[in-house]
Amino acid sequence: MTSETARLRSKTWACSAVVVLANVFGDFSLKRGMPAELPTPLSYITVLFRPWVALGVTLLVLWLLSRMTLLSWADLSYVLPVTSISYVLVAFAGRWWLNEQITPQRWVGILLIVAGVALVGGGSAPQTFGPQSGERS
Repeated sequence: MTSETARLRSKTWACSAVVVLANVFGDFSLKRGMPAELPTPLSYITVLFRPWVALGVTLLVLWLLSRMTLLSWADLSYVLPVTSISYVLVAFAGRWWLNEQITPQRWVGILLIVAGVALVGGGSAPQTFGPQSGERS
């Protein structure tokens, strides 16, 4: 493996971690800050200024930008399964920090996601593009 390939691989893993963590904590923050009911469409605008909701929106903007970055150099067929681990982490966050009840059927679904991530992430290396050439490395 060349040093450029190793650098791209480590960049891919680091950016994948940012994508996953920004998604998990962004979704958690939105849920934490949203009221049970919003009576009018204008309420959706005003709720953006609540601290937890503002944090969630900021983290989800970071999620989108980092996901776009990741997709610019790694295959879609690699990025989507690997970053789907965030679904599992969101379930754990909801269970631990929001006391949500998760049914056995949902836990089975979560285990299937984990198995899929292990198959995709443990397989061949993600294909990446070189920074200037646009060719696969």
